[in-house]
Amino acid sequence: MKSSRAYFAVLTVLLGMGTASAEKICGEIKNTFGPFDYRKAASLPEQYFLVVSTHFTSDVEHNIKGHSTDYLAGDIDYTLRAWPNHPAALASMSRQGIIEKSLQPRGAKWPVDCYFLRAFEFAPDDGTPHAVFANHLYAHGKNEEALREFKRAVELEPENPTINYNAGLAYVRTKEYDKALYHAKKAYAQNFPLPGLKNKLVEAGKWNDEPLPDPKPSQPAGDDTPSK
Repeated sequence: MKSSRAYFAVLTVLLGMGTASAEKICGEIKNTFGPFDYRKAASLPEQYFLVVSTHFTSDVEHNIKGHSTDYLAGDIDYTLRAWPNHPAALASMSRQGIIEKSLQPRGAKWPVDCYFLRAFEFAPDDGTPHAVFANHLYAHGKNEEALREFKRAVELEPENPTINYNAGLAYVRTKEYDKALYHAKKAYAQNFPLPGLKNKLVEAGKWNDEPLPDPKPSQPAGDDTPSK
């Protein structure tokens, strides 16, 4: 795989560009079908099923094999052009880049990072793509950048249990247990099903059954970094 510096130079350049310049590399946010907001998929069942059943099958999602295109990333690409902020498709595109050890997997129209940039542009109030991007950054050893993305995700969706759970895991990595506990309580208060975060806090001797703690003076993710 290319070095981490080379890999993330792509995104650094893109984020520094104006929208018009970035579009030259990542394409305009338009499609012959859609684009649609993933958060509205339940109200657009026909449009969603048409894409998922044809291009984002279980095999495609889990990076096993393509379905309707010559290359697996081609199916993911179609899904993300129709539904730019589809979190599972973003995660699959990230994995495909890792599998192929490539900035731009075969069949993808743009580098992997472009799909995240397009999601941010298409749905600027959606925190989930930022959380998926954080995991993408973690996979490439970019821990500080990943934590910033989790902070941004929490800023956008402070009550989202999945985002809070993953933000808590991020803070466990940095041993900021007060923040990790805060996000754990936020997630579990909404019946988040996975016990991993709680188990890590128990193992570190930081879990308690008290009500949700006051985030101050140690603020939760998103409150200690200015919004972009």
